[in-house]
Amino acid sequence: MLNLKEIFSVSIILFSVIDIVGSIPIIIDLRNKSGKIESFKATLVAGVIMVVFLYLGKSILNLFGLDVESFALAGALIIFLLGMEMVLGKDLFKTEANPKTTSIVPLAFPLIAGAGTMTTILTLRSEYHHFNVLIGILINLLLVFLVLKTSTWIEKKLGRAGTDILRKVFGIILLAIAIKIFKSNLQF
Repeated sequence: MLNLKEIFSVSIILFSVIDIVGSIPIIIDLRNKSGKIESFKATLVAGVIMVVFLYLGKSILNLFGLDVESFALAGALIIFLLGMEMVLGKDLFKTEANPKTTSIVPLAFPLIAGAGTMTTILTLRSEYHHFNVLIGILINLLLVFLVLKTSTWIEKKLGRAGTDILRKVFGIILLAIAIKIFKSNLQF
């Protein structure tokens, strides 16, 4: 049941999909728009979404008559629009100056626990023991919490120019990720 190799593999895979380090410019931008990010709340909501999806993901999608590919495409669309916001410097999503809602949407979902993360969790569940996937999720949630909690410090270290450069670069990366998800999930 407890397998350190599986836990390590799951943790690395989820870390690359969640890409919390690459999300730093988005986190900084969201915090600047809303005034504050509730790190614990965002981490908790993302964690609940991931754990529920670990155990009930396929059933939830089946309940709505959805397949994993359609779900991934919807998530890709949101990721694409977030990337466009970052690259163009224009607000496409209406953001309220309320850290309680900003910490949940778009931060906890779809940024941290988005379609890519959830489809990855379904894939991992089919390949690894669910307990090892759960531990990998918890490890990543700890990393997410640390990045969210230190985002102000990170922004100060990067400075305005560094933050702007990161925002543009990672905006392009988000666009590329969205296009990759589109390409891999479109069926002709």
